[in-house]
Amino acid sequence: MDYMIREMRKEEYDLLEDFLYEAIFIPEGISVPSKSIIMQPGLQVYITDFGKRKDDIAFVAEIGGKVTGAVWARIMDDYGHIDDSTPSLAISLYKEYRGRGMGTAMLQEMLSALRQRGYERTSLAVQKANYAVKMYRKAGFEVVDENEEEYIMAFRLQ
Repeated sequence: MDYMIREMRKEEYDLLEDFLYEAIFIPEGISVPSKSIIMQPGLQVYITDFGKRKDDIAFVAEIGGKVTGAVWARIMDDYGHIDDSTPSLAISLYKEYRGRGMGTAMLQEMLSALRQRGYERTSLAVQKANYAVKMYRKAGFEVVDENEEEYIMAFRLQ
């Protein structure tokens, strides 16, 4: 399957609502929450006014003109927050496009862009049961903190 990774266009920023919802890990046997869950303040920090801060950056995966996934980063006080100079990132793909390497490709594009911008590291939060933990570890992310349900992972860019 041919796909491309490119920078997200301003007119596509509204897609971040969909990808934020897709990024919510739903463990086996748990009912899927309503999309209104993304209106919670703890989740809105990922997307509110995206593109208006100098640190906001996003890439998408695209197949045949259709956006199938997104990775975005910004400095924010989110679940994966480490400090005020480390951008946190979020990544997701529509379910039917997972497991094809696009997530890894988007992640690598983001890491490269953050490195070029001079950041020392980036971070994220991921539920321990999420299959994506394996992808993050393989990419070089390390657990820097954890609670009962989640890891906070960081990647050294410099």
